[in-house]
Amino acid sequence: MSKRHSDRPAVAMVIMTLAVAMLVGMNTVVKLIGPEYHAFQVAFLRNLVATFMLVPFVMRDGGLGALRTRRPGLHLVRSLSGLTGVCCFFFAVQRLPVADVMVISQAVPLFVTALAVPVLKEQVGWRRWSAVALGFCGVLLALGPVGQVSAPALVAVAGTAIWAITILTVRVLGATENPATTTFYYMVFGTFAAGLVQPWVWRTPPGETLALFCAAGFLGAIAQLLIAHALKIGEASIVSPFNYTAIIWGIAIDVAIWSLYPSVWTLAGAAVITAAGLYIFRREAGG
Repeated sequence: MSKRHSDRPAVAMVIMTLAVAMLVGMNTVVKLIGPEYHAFQVAFLRNLVATFMLVPFVMRDGGLGALRTRRPGLHLVRSLSGLTGVCCFFFAVQRLPVADVMVISQAVPLFVTALAVPVLKEQVGWRRWSAVALGFCGVLLALGPVGQVSAPALVAVAGTAIWAITILTVRVLGATENPATTTFYYMVFGTFAAGLVQPWVWRTPPGETLALFCAAGFLGAIAQLLIAHALKIGEASIVSPFNYTAIIWGIAIDVAIWSLYPSVWTLAGAAVITAAGLYIFRREAGG
């Protein structure tokens, strides 16, 4: 373990918790914006605001020289998969309780583990495969009884699977690219791709709604920077499990703003998904 990673684990955990809170806050703002605005428009304006916010950090980390990359194609794949996954989450959170979407989204490590075998040729033992299977059972629990599964919930599951592709590309890019560069390309390519469909989905928002769009971009950019910093000063196996605090934040927001309480199915699914995910983190850390 490097000294850089071992010096400030407590600080890294606090930073990751704050980052997750901001991501949940971003999704809350998206829900407040409402389903009348297309998810691609929300993603476009979110990315546009975030891109401008990231420019000073890119300049600090080396300016235009920091944008040199040997893997533009992989950046494009990461951006397109990330944009698609985010749009799925935005579509779902506009129509479902925030906590429900947060619970489903916590299945990302399960998809990452499963996809790492064919994509990265990683070896996964039977214990982790068992955890993946158990976690997917948790997803089924969170979706609710058969026959009552909503389309937005299925879209959230699709977004989770697609987001796992984004995580895998970040793993590969991390070997040669710094976090600010990766995040910048993600936002720029995502903004451009989302911008291409705006003629078909654009709806001019009033001033107060435009402010919400800006807030979503602000929260998303700060969350990305905090996550990168947390992973820089703390081992991934230590800070990544704090992603599960999103479930707590989501429940708190649903209760505080909309007086919505999680169903038994949501809580049961959250418990199973969290247990499976934490086990996978532990196995990947060599514990």
